[in-house]
Amino acid sequence: MTKQRILTGIQPTGTLHIGNYFGAMRQMVRAQDEGETISFIVDYHALTQLPNPAQFREHVVSAAVDYLACGIDPDHTIYFRQSDVPEVTELTWILSCVTPMGLLERCTSYKDKIAQGLKSNHGLFAYPVLMAADILLYKANVIPVGRDQKQHMEVTRDIAVRFNNQYGDVLVIPDSRILDDVAIVPGIDGHKMSKSYDNTIEIFGAEKAMRKKFMKIVTDSTPMEEPKNPDACNIFTLYKLFADDGEIEALRQRYLDGGMGYGHAKQELFEKYWEYFRPLRQKRDELMDNVDYVEQVLQAGAAKARIEATATLDAVRRAVGLR
Repeated sequence: MTKQRILTGIQPTGTLHIGNYFGAMRQMVRAQDEGETISFIVDYHALTQLPNPAQFREHVVSAAVDYLACGIDPDHTIYFRQSDVPEVTELTWILSCVTPMGLLERCTSYKDKIAQGLKSNHGLFAYPVLMAADILLYKANVIPVGRDQKQHMEVTRDIAVRFNNQYGDVLVIPDSRILDDVAIVPGIDGHKMSKSYDNTIEIFGAEKAMRKKFMKIVTDSTPMEEPKNPDACNIFTLYKLFADDGEIEALRQRYLDGGMGYGHAKQELFEKYWEYFRPLRQKRDELMDNVDYVEQVLQAGAAKARIEATATLDAVRRAVGLR
């Protein structure tokens, strides 16, 4: 039986938060034991907001290091920088020619970003087509994503079906993988964790700054002595990401019994978080001292990725009538 090909990418935003980790990255690390895995830094996508070039390059390096620190193994995963595989831009153009405008106009992500104050441009609007090319170029079967990317995955499938209906069965139709219990990780304000909302909890932040951020997690005004509802508490929701079943049940009971303030719960949550990511922080420090090695890993991964990409693009070009 042929193994599944599992693919994921991450924006080089400069910070990696626990929403990124539990929503997609942890799945990708675990997937290395399930099948063929492909992982890449989506630097083309990050250009939609015209970042400062010097800062942008730093963010790409930081993202590359973060992935390796979190467990991506270049011996088991094709790991590279998106822009080192130029075939993706040609496929994006070809796919854009079979993508109806109405399909993109219905994407809520674009509307949400404009409402948040991001500048409108064609790259931001056509983002789903580039995402589709990212996936279809490598014939990926499974894409671990957060729930917020579900619509973009549906667009990818729609584009692939339209292309195949027009030109034959050239592209693989991918499936998304969303784990309901971690698909949406709340930020410190209770809304979905996102850098756009400035509500993130970073994995590799400094201890003092992160402890201070944890104390800002939004709660209700229930007095310390009164019972509290754990299922309506952001602290408890985050605690479940790091604790085992026994620890979760023990904290739940303390909520229900009363006599525990939210400040105590925040401190316990921080200690769990800090210990959970300790080995990853140590690995990241080692990699930051050897960025030449990281670059070598990316270049080697790009060479492997281009073999896959070239084969797909050749088939696409033949199908549409290009030389």
